[in-house]
Amino acid sequence: MKNGEIIRKLLKYLKGSRRYLAISLILSGIITALTLLIPILTGFAVDNIVEKNNVDMPAVIRIIVIIAVATFITAIAQWIMNVINNRVTYTIVRKVRNEAFEKIHALPIAYLDSHSSGDIVNRLISDVDQFAEGLLMGLTQVFSSALTIVGTLAFMVYIDWKITLVVLLVTPLSFVVASFIAKKTYSMFRLRSETQGEATAYIDEMIAGKGVVAAFAKEDDVNKKFEEINERLNAATLDAVFYSSITNPATRFVNSLVYALVGLSGAISVVSGGGMTVGALSSFLSYANQYTKPFNEISGVVTELQNAIVCAGRILEVIEEEEEVSSCENEMSIPAERGMVTMDNVSFSYSEDKKLIENLNLEVKKGQRVAIVGPTGCGKTTLINLLMRFYDVDSGQIKVEGVDVKNMPRHNLREGYGMVLQETWLRGGTVKENIAFARPDATDEEIIEAAKKAHAHSFIKRLPEGYDTVINDNSGLSQGQKQLLCIARLMLIDPPMLILDEATSSIDTRTEMRIQKAFATLMEGRTSFIVAHRLSTIREADVILVMRDGKIIEKGNHETLMAKNGFYTELYNAGLNKE
Repeated sequence: MKNGEIIRKLLKYLKGSRRYLAISLILSGIITALTLLIPILTGFAVDNIVEKNNVDMPAVIRIIVIIAVATFITAIAQWIMNVINNRVTYTIVRKVRNEAFEKIHALPIAYLDSHSSGDIVNRLISDVDQFAEGLLMGLTQVFSSALTIVGTLAFMVYIDWKITLVVLLVTPLSFVVASFIAKKTYSMFRLRSETQGEATAYIDEMIAGKGVVAAFAKEDDVNKKFEEINERLNAATLDAVFYSSITNPATRFVNSLVYALVGLSGAISVVSGGGMTVGALSSFLSYANQYTKPFNEISGVVTELQNAIVCAGRILEVIEEEEEVSSCENEMSIPAERGMVTMDNVSFSYSEDKKLIENLNLEVKKGQRVAIVGPTGCGKTTLINLLMRFYDVDSGQIKVEGVDVKNMPRHNLREGYGMVLQETWLRGGTVKENIAFARPDATDEEIIEAAKKAHAHSFIKRLPEGYDTVINDNSGLSQGQKQLLCIARLMLIDPPMLILDEATSSIDTRTEMRIQKAFATLMEGRTSFIVAHRLSTIREADVILVMRDGKIIEKGNHETLMAKNGFYTELYNAGLNKE
């Protein structure tokens, strides 16, 4: 994404702040005008102090009063302008960050599966913060700097147009310096942002897997890998900072050159009687200094803006990602009571070069309990992803109550399923809030009843604050306790269809037996899809689907499949009966 395109897209976020921007620009104009007025007033004061005993004191006092008033007004206007610019900047930042966060929830699961969470977090936090800093500096300085350049040129031409030409001849040097630095810093700041995202992702990964790293004694390898990433981040940062740091001395050199040439030319004009007074020369020198100063500021702003544009580009990449289609042209309503699921010639693969599910056919009647078994990588979890429409099929159809799932909104489809996964997830909040995540309006009695059905009530009561205990995904609960809370969450919503993907894998056998009884009650009359390895779960299923290489190769109940003496029998003899 090119700079101009990024800037054009960012302008849409300014629409709601146009009034504040207009006020800011007006104030900037007032500040610049009053600032430029002071040097010429100072020159007039100098010319009124000709020599000893020849001073027009009343005129000097009037000028001093005017300068004092102008300075006071400038200070007030500067304060108000800074408040407005901060408001505009952080309003835009809030919009960008909110839009990006909302977009994450609208993105397909495939996007989140293919991008590290650390990099996404870095874009929403670090990149947005750096974008805010650059935008604030731009709003504060670019317009006022431009006005200062135009204003000082006008005053210098008014004082002496010939010496003004000397200033203009040296000015292009500043543009050359700014252009050189801008080209160099953009690519370097982009590399730094990308490497910073990589470092954040790696840190997030290693913190999450700290136990595994320790178990395999891989601390040294992990540290070496981080040192390598950190070294690249260090190099990228040093390069970016080096080129951005030469901005100030380079532009100051140009400033000093202009100032020296103006001083020399003006002094010759005063001494030779060329029409310039001492007061006019002092004013001209002040304007020459003010004229070159914005180039120094703009060069610094350009460096910050380059970094801000890079960061804005990375966050816009997230915002502009193609999201899941929430509706379709032939949208159809689905009965609240649902349960019949069919798959017709379904084919799907995560990548084109590696086939997974091909020509899968399945018919599940309402109320059936369907167990899905097979070796790792055979497509069990993929089948669940397709049922929930986390991914869309490449070809074929999945129907619920005879309606193609592509013809119903995703949220409508997913509301019909209750899902418990092997990987638990708890949000930061109380136990009560976690159980009521899908039903925030649930009463305390309903929450407690759901916890009792999931056999979680007893351990919850032992927590320091019971149901009001604040927890998160790393709050010290055992994996089994976390899973019990997730199951209680499912018990509360009481869905028409169930998906249990290794839902009791983290729970001891005794607790699982009690939960299976609760599940038996919950599954009564409901279509249930169960991915499981434990024999107790599989034997109670009405239908067992045996998957291999993305295909259903056997189908039937436990007794029927065992009688066939096929692949299911091999799986059973290899491990299921060890239970």
